Amino acid sequence: MANSARNQPGEEITTARRVQSEPEVDPLENIQAFYEKNKKILSTVTTVVLGVVVVYFAYTKLYKGPAEEKASTALSFPQLYFQVDSLNMALNGDGKNLGFTKIAKKYAGTAAGNLASYYEGVCFLKMGDYKSAIKSLEAFNGKGTMVGYGAWGLLGDAYMETGNSAKAIENFKKATEDKDNTLVTPMYLYHLGLAYEAANQPNEAKAAFKRIRDEYPRSMQARDMDKELARLGEVN
Repeated sequence: MANSARNQPGEEITTARRVQSEPEVDPLENIQAFYEKNKKILSTVTTVVLGVVVVYFAYTKLYKGPAEEKASTALSFPQLYFQVDSLNMALNGDGKNLGFTKIAKKYAGTAAGNLASYYEGVCFLKMGDYKSAIKSLEAFNGKGTMVGYGAWGLLGDAYMETGNSAKAIENFKKATEDKDNTLVTPMYLYHLGLAYEAANQPNEAKAAFKRIRDEYPRSMQARDMDKELARLGEVN
């Protein structure tokens, strides 16, 4: 049994020759062969990547940068009119400087152009043009801005004025998502409660008012919450 496991005479020599006869593989040759086989595809991919980089650089440095600066400068003029409640000039310009409406269109895609949509919406809301206010505020992207939550609240106000309490509730809920905002959140929790009342949802209205009373006791709205709750039949 032990002898049967031993190699036959000459087997070791044959194996050694077989190993010696197999050529060594050069990794560099494999890479070169792969490149030669796929160089057309690789060249196309490289060209596309470089093209994207060049276009992005050109857009950021040669177009977007100057456009942001121009938009920011243009926005400063109607902001002055807005501060003194000259809403028509703020919206439409003074004949020399652009108003919010044209800035929002001309500089769409810039931060200042986006902010112009917000101001445009506020102007329309103050002027009682609620449908236009909704259109402008819907176009505004509040992400990363200081007025994002307030914009949702204003949008809720505009929807309430048009009688659409469901959309108003949707936007008031967004406006109250920042629990640390002790100014905007309690204010729009109150508006949310009123919107729930208009939608015949008294329990939800009570919940909104209780949040003001319990979570924001120092807010202006908190002073009247016991009265509001009592009006809805909630007595402590």
